[in-house]
Amino acid sequence: MQALISAHSGLRWIALFLLVFAIINAFTAKNYEKKHRLVNLFTMITFHTQLLLGLALYFTSTKVKFVDGWMKETMYRFFGMEHLLGMLLAIVAITIGHSKSKNGTTDAEKFKAIKIWYVLALILVLAFIPWPFRSELGAGWF
Repeated sequence: MQALISAHSGLRWIALFLLVFAIINAFTAKNYEKKHRLVNLFTMITFHTQLLLGLALYFTSTKVKFVDGWMKETMYRFFGMEHLLGMLLAIVAITIGHSKSKNGTTDAEKFKAIKIWYVLALILVLAFIPWPFRSELGAGWF
């Protein structure tokens, strides 16, 4: 169980780095090249991997309990509903952005899709990560 938690917590930093890197590429690059497509693809793959690890945790973690009054408990509500829903929306946004960038006909269209959808995903990810300064969630940096 601890290995699963560590993998999910550690991989979030790689996922977050790739997401920010893909956004910076979209705003700074002139021509859409294979390396940009690969960064966008690896970002999407990393987030889908996070989803699989997160789902394994969702069904085995002690932080997800559907007991009477679970919605009144901050930690159970966050991990049982808010974190899952927010991250699912972020993954959907990343998947849409990657698909639209892949199907774009011009470099500008491809970068525009990444700018819009990946920035939306970044906002969602930052909002729904169980940051350590949210002490009521009992999460750490790793």
